[in-house]
Amino acid sequence: MAEKYEPPGFNKDGFHCPHCGVWAHQAWEDAYKRGPEPGYEEVKDLSFSVCWRCDRYALWLDKKMIYPEASVARLPSEDMPPSVEEDFREARNVVNASPRSAAALLRLGLQKLMIPLGEKGKNLDKDIGNLVTKGLPEKIQKSLDSVRVIGNNAVHPGQIDLRDDIKTATSLFGLLNIIVEAQITQQKKVDAIFDKLPKGAKNHIKNRDGKP
Repeated sequence: MAEKYEPPGFNKDGFHCPHCGVWAHQAWEDAYKRGPEPGYEEVKDLSFSVCWRCDRYALWLDKKMIYPEASVARLPSEDMPPSVEEDFREARNVVNASPRSAAALLRLGLQKLMIPLGEKGKNLDKDIGNLVTKGLPEKIQKSLDSVRVIGNNAVHPGQIDLRDDIKTATSLFGLLNIIVEAQITQQKKVDAIFDKLPKGAKNHIKNRDGKP
């Protein structure tokens, strides 16, 4: 399962790097400019952090990251299908300004994810129900339904609109990654190990299970 995401923050000892996406220690340095006399002078309220893993830097002004463009959301899982990843990355770009737009994009990405999971991708509620009948773990079902509901335009009068909450919206990024890792990444790992079994052992398993 995905580890807890720690967004970049000023003067933190470590966080998930906005460049490589991995949690790493950060080295902090003040910024300097050439002074009126030989030598350099510190630039007020400007500093930079350097990732110990990828050695790339982030620039901070008044304790806010100005480079690269900041997003409070984590990066997509490496096994996320390209069509889903496209929506995921677009949601990352807009979540700070519009949590509603980000939630809607993630919901669209979830709908696209249903197809590689063996469903039709036309009705999320029905697709999730089908996955449950196939043995979908409860915690993954809860993750699916959370992304399905948050970002849905069908919000009734008098109900709390969770899309207004940036903290709630950003949590959907982690949930979508959890779904991908549970339903795609882990299956790939299992298949890779099974494929290494001797041919005779695999034939025995097929015959035992009555598979052609």
